[in-house]
Amino acid sequence: MVVGTARIRFGIAVRRQRNQLGWSQEELADRSGLHRTYIGQIERGARNISIDNMECLAEALAVSLSELLKSE
Repeated sequence: MVVGTARIRFGIAVRRQRNQLGWSQEELADRSGLHRTYIGQIERGARNISIDNMECLAEALAVSLSELLKSE
């Protein structure tokens, strides 16, 4: 089932993976080189994230970018 826009689905996937790792948004921010408030905006689907930043998050979370883009 597809839920919302691509950026909302991406944000949900980032949050899910981050939570599975037991990380805070600040931990993910440190590991990805992005700002904590930006991570929160991504997870809420409030930001139209660039492909470069998507890649930074995928690398920090140790998953493929395609995994974060999959529809559930």
